[in-house]
Amino acid sequence: MPTLYGIKNCDTIKKARKWLDQNGIDYRFHDYREDGLTTELLKDFLARSDWQTLLNQRSTSWRQLDEAQKADLDENKALQLMLETPTLIKRPVFDTEDKLIVGFKAEHYQAEFDR
Repeated sequence: MPTLYGIKNCDTIKKARKWLDQNGIDYRFHDYREDGLTTELLKDFLARSDWQTLLNQRSTSWRQLDEAQKADLDENKALQLMLETPTLIKRPVFDTEDKLIVGFKAEHYQAEFDR
């Protein structure tokens, strides 16, 4: 079953969930705050998408990091930052089982389910 990952009070998550519900798409919702985030799950995301796409450098959480945390970024450092602060992960992450879609655009979701 497809899984939508994020945090439930995020506006973009709400839009994605509404779209999925309106289009009759069955999915499971995984809230990082309630259901957690494991190293294995994040490594799976990173194997299927690059870390620059997953790490939301426009988020409030990113702006709250100190300069040392933001410096010398690479995949391993990004992984550690996202594990420590899951709100640094761009939302939503939608695992359709065939594909990992990062972020929400209705046309991307539509294209995935029209195949």
